[in-house]
Amino acid sequence: MINNKTIAVVIPAYNEEKQIGLVLETMPDYVDRIILVNDCSTDNTKQVTESYFEKLGSREIPEMTIPKNKGIYSRADEILEVIRKKESEYFPESTVNHPEKDNRLVVISLKKNGGVGSAVSVGYKWAKDNKIDCTVSMDGDGQMDPSELKDLCLPVINNEADWAKGNRFAHSSAPFLIPRKRFLGNAVLSILTKIASGYWEISDTQTGYAALSYKAISSIKLYKLYKRYGMPNDRIIKLNIAGCTLKEVPVKPVYDIGEKSTMRIRKVVRPIAWLLFKSFFKRIWIKYLYKSFHPLFILYHFSFILLLLAIPYGIKIILLVIEGLKANPVTVMAFMFLFISGFQSLMFAMWMDIQDNQRLYKN
Repeated sequence: MINNKTIAVVIPAYNEEKQIGLVLETMPDYVDRIILVNDCSTDNTKQVTESYFEKLGSREIPEMTIPKNKGIYSRADEILEVIRKKESEYFPESTVNHPEKDNRLVVISLKKNGGVGSAVSVGYKWAKDNKIDCTVSMDGDGQMDPSELKDLCLPVINNEADWAKGNRFAHSSAPFLIPRKRFLGNAVLSILTKIASGYWEISDTQTGYAALSYKAISSIKLYKLYKRYGMPNDRIIKLNIAGCTLKEVPVKPVYDIGEKSTMRIRKVVRPIAWLLFKSFFKRIWIKYLYKSFHPLFILYHFSFILLLLAIPYGIKIILLVIEGLKANPVTVMAFMFLFISGFQSLMFAMWMDIQDNQRLYKN
């Protein structure tokens, strides 16, 4: 515990028999529950992990009490409880190995491989059901330094932000330690995630190292988190829609410690980019139409319509230029009017988006 607040760490693991021991052995003592989610590994990850039950010991943690209305005002709480129980049906099948109630280590084994996002969502659900104050996600390959875990937890524990995430780009060693392809790929996806999520000051969006408060973890539909490597991006967007405040914490990049990545940049970038494209419109519709009607909803869509209408005129002008012919002045003026008006509307919409979301980013 930190400041009398319970801490849990969710560790998704797939074929990490060589690295998982390092992660478990370096786990700080203040961590109350270590929730390892074995994503149907084909090696000895499960056996290696379970050998740490006794080594990691046990600890009793107080149960969080959440005030509830009684009598005629309890209907809303009752409905939420029914929804919470029904949500279990949407998560992948799993078995929980928790020898004793107070054991620090909880091993959840998925019956079918679902991807890192699926594994994290199952761990989050356990933390939510057990009302953990602060839940941190940490990879099972040893690429996240446990000594920095407290720095991630403190903004959440001290109520400075609803959630906190690591930022390797903020560390001065980033350009030298992060492989060039990953650095560039991460930078591109970070720019796209800024636009899609509304957290315009965010960086290093691909790290899974993040701490969520009970409020944050309860504000999103965990079973709808993206199942694979795009989970951190999807989590960012869903938390923004929920209005959760964010603080970024500098963390060191860790590579070449025996980890074996199965991620392929080319295969990952395209589906994540498509996810971000869809999520942008989802955020605009949910946050700025359904939740609260905002002018930027109109401006964004107005700009897209105008820019789309400008495309045929632009193509026509280009074709005429290629053929050595002069374009009709009306065609040129129509293109200029649509393009300039659309571009100005887009810039205004983005400016309003930045201003509105500034309050969610805590320095």
